[in-house]
Amino acid sequence: MSPALLSIAGLSARLKRPPHAPLLRSVDLEVAPGEVHGLVGESGAGKSTIGKAILGILPGAIELAGGTIRFCGEDLLAMPARRRREILGSQIALIPQDPMTSLNPSRRIGDQLTDGLRLKRGLKGKALEDKALSLLQDVQINDPQAVLRRYPHELSGGMRQRILIAAAFSLDPRLIIADEPTTALDVTVQKEVLRLIRAMQASHGTGVLFVTHDLGVVAQICDRVTVLYGGMIVEQGATADVLAAPSHPYTAALMAASPRHDRAGSGMQPIPAGLTAALQGELARHGLERATYA
Repeated sequence: MSPALLSIAGLSARLKRPPHAPLLRSVDLEVAPGEVHGLVGESGAGKSTIGKAILGILPGAIELAGGTIRFCGEDLLAMPARRRREILGSQIALIPQDPMTSLNPSRRIGDQLTDGLRLKRGLKGKALEDKALSLLQDVQINDPQAVLRRYPHELSGGMRQRILIAAAFSLDPRLIIADEPTTALDVTVQKEVLRLIRAMQASHGTGVLFVTHDLGVVAQICDRVTVLYGGMIVEQGATADVLAAPSHPYTAALMAASPRHDRAGSGMQPIPAGLTAALQGELARHGLERATYA
C-alpha cells in the first residue's frame, strides 16, 4: 500500500471562548495518492473545519486543540509559515463550494485562471496563453479562446465551476480539497461536474478529499468514505462496504434520508446537526431534546 499523501491524526478543534465547545474530537483519516476520499456528514458535523484546518484558514473564533496534519510526511501545523505557503500554493489546491461567488467579478477569466501559472511557474506570453487554453479544453469548455476574454457574469454556474476545477488542477497539485463543489449546481450539471473531477483526478493521479453532505455523491465518486457526526468519526471504510452495510445508525440514517424513487418516504427523521456535548448540555438546560443518534 502506498504511503499516505495526507495523514490526519488526533485532530481536535474547539471554540476559543468558554465553554470551549469542541468542534472536532480526535479525528484520524488518511488520503492515499490517487484516491478520492469522501468526508460526509450534515451541516455542523465538522467537515469544512477539517478542510480549513488543512488549508490554514480556520476562522478566528476556532482554535486547534491537538493533533497533526501531515502532507507527504511533513507536519503542516509544525512547519514554518513560509514553507506552508509554498505547499499550499502549489501542491495542495482547493475547489470551492460556490462558483457564483468564488471568481472575481472585475477580472477576466483568463487573468484569474493564469494567476498561479504566472506566480509559481513563471509562464508568460504565448506559453501562458497556450497553457490556459489547454486547461479549458481539459474541462471540456467550448470556444476556450472566447471564454478566456469573458467575465464571470457572462458564464453559467456550471461553466464557472469548470473554470475553478481547471484552476485547481493548473499547477498539477498532489492533493485537492473539494469543498462541496456540486452543492450549488442543479442535478444534471452536478453529474457532469462529478464525472469531470473524477476524470481529471485519474489523469493527474491526484489525491482528493471530497467534502459533501450527500451520500449519493459519495457513491458516484469516492473510493473511501469517512462519516462525521458531532465532530467525531463514527464510520470509515471503502465506500462500497459502508454503503452496502453501514455499521453506525447515523450512517444508516443519512442513507435513509436520501430520496428514493422506488419507495415511499417514512416521514422526516430529525437529526440535529452535529451537536457537541457542551451544546447538548445547554439545550438540556432549556428542556430541549438531544440528538436522535450519537
